[in-house]
Amino acid sequence: MNTPIPSFGLGTFRLQGQVVIDAVRQALELGYRHIDTAQIYGNEAEVGQAIAESGVPRRELFVTTKVWTEHLAAEKLVPSLQESLRKLRLDQVDLTLIHWPSPAGAVPLADSLHALQAAQAQGLTAHVGVSNFTIPLLRQAIDVVGVKAIATNQIELHPYLQSPKLVAFAREQGIHLTSYMTLAYGKVLGDAVITELARSRGWTPAQVVLAWALQRGFAVIPSSTKRDNLQGNLLAPTLRLSDSELARIDALDRGERLVNPDGLAPVWD
Repeated sequence: MNTPIPSFGLGTFRLQGQVVIDAVRQALELGYRHIDTAQIYGNEAEVGQAIAESGVPRRELFVTTKVWTEHLAAEKLVPSLQESLRKLRLDQVDLTLIHWPSPAGAVPLADSLHALQAAQAQGLTAHVGVSNFTIPLLRQAIDVVGVKAIATNQIELHPYLQSPKLVAFAREQGIHLTSYMTLAYGKVLGDAVITELARSRGWTPAQVVLAWALQRGFAVIPSSTKRDNLQGNLLAPTLRLSDSELARIDALDRGERLVNPDGLAPVWD
């Protein structure tokens, strides 16, 4: 499975104002090069400011944003992405995702996907993909644009929610998966299995969970406002768990979904 997406990045969900500026600035100083934001986060301008002030060459960065549901109509998507680029102070983002499927299918998926491809053709985004898509929605997307056009499906995925059917389908089709909420709002960091593995390895619980997700083939975009945590998380790609350790984390799956907004979430697999 070939994907242009770096396996490790910084998420910015829930980070606002000076907090997100500082988080992105510190992350870039430490060596992060993949930054994930979204129109609905309300922080694209701050993310853009931090990137502009970092001095990191644009060619070294991978920037992702996501189109909100209000902008999924064919005539709205491209202008909304142009506004995102203005806020981000960029000529192009590396990846643009449909953040959530259109509620109740109000906007036909084909319209949104074709608008995304139009944005790509105009050079506004290098790659396109989806987020929070179920198996039926992925099937629809594949029928519309073909599997090779879908750079990733970004989904909630952590030790307590592993979505095996969706993961298996994506892998059968060759669709890359990005895990968001990999640490489950921190819930998994106090898990007995995770903390035991962390102690035995001399790692942090976050490093254990991130290493697990990376070894299972998912890209991860954890967020943090603390420099020590940002630095510690960044080491996760260099850490390796044994097959038996991975299996112990696999066994924690209990289908616990933390992001399930009324009126927005699809019927999950």
